[in-house]
Formats: sequence, C-alpha cells, structure tokens
Amino acid sequence: MSSTKQPIYLVRHGETEWSRDGKHTGTSDIPLTERGKKMAALLAPVLAGIDARVWSSPLERARETCRLAGKSDGVQLDDDLIEWHYGQYEGKTSKEIRVGRPGWWMWRDGCPDGEMGDQVAARCDRMIAKAASGDRPAMFFAHGHVLRVLAARWIGLPAERGRSFMLDPASISRLGYEHDERVIERWNDETHLAGAGV
Repeated sequence: MSSTKQPIYLVRHGETEWSRDGKHTGTSDIPLTERGKKMAALLAPVLAGIDARVWSSPLERARETCRLAGKSDGVQLDDDLIEWHYGQYEGKTSKEIRVGRPGWWMWRDGCPDGEMGDQVAARCDRMIAKAASGDRPAMFFAHGHVLRVLAARWIGLPAERGRSFMLDPASISRLGYEHDERVIERWNDETHLAGAGV
C-alpha cells in the first residue's frame, strides 16, 4: 500500500450498442455509439483538473472514452483492465443465457470457456498494486464488471460482491481513504451528463 494513500478514479466507457441492449460484452471490440461518444466528451471538463497517472483497457470503447475525455496523453494500456471474459456467453443477454442454464448467476458461476470471479479479482488486485506504487492519483478507463470487481477488492471483499455496485456508462467513481481505511468515496456519478441531452 502506498504511504501517500493516493485515490483511484474509475471511469466506465460510454455507451455501445451491446451495453445499451444488455449484451455481455467482454473481449469483443465493440465501438461507442454516437451517444456514447457524446457521453465520453462530457467527461473532459470534469476530469481536466485531475493530475493522474492514467491506464486504460486496450479495447476500443475504453480507449476512445479516454481520448474523448482528454486523458489519452501518456495513457498506459493494460490487459488487466479488459472486461470479464464471458466465454460462451459473449454477446448474450442474461435472459438468453438462462434459457439454457436456469438459475445462472455470473457472479457465482462464472462463464464456460471464460473467467471465474477469482480470476478477475487477481487482475484487479494487480491494478490496485500498480496504482499504489506512485505518488499521484491513478485513473482507470475500463468496463462495468471489471470495475465493479475492482471496487469490491479495494475494500477487501470477494469478487462476487461486485454485484452490489451498479455502474452506468460514462460514470465516474473514486476509491480513497478515511484515515487508514480504504473506502468508496464516490460511486457511479453521472452529474456531468445531467441536462446534456444524452
């Protein structure tokens, strides 16, 4: 843990067709919709004053959100921020999955030919360690489920507790400290989108 106790900002990418339609979008490189691009651009004035070391998932929707948010200079691409690997369930909605597998729950059951929660947690733990190694805040541009797991791991919970943290496209969250305790300071903030017509 860093002695300077720097925060981590989590930024979920803007809307894609699959996120809009509730499809599990793991490693598929789905671009932002036009609405998603507008959402990402609205992040720029909010994030402009934050002097952070920036990492992004290498997938286009996260990289483009980072660029439109004005944070792509010096960004480090990191595979540990790629979304949960959904394997056979890639591109399917939960309703479609449960037709063939009644009672399926990703947080508990994982995905065949994809990842289990503890594998995602290991990636998130590595990202937390990378963030803690510096003397400035960190900012991660990534995806809904992996960022929810990262928040759970930040406060010492298992990956499946990511289920408790809803996260919308183009939202901003901040992980920080109260005294020596890791806390979630801000979560799923979308105030920058309010009244913007997106």
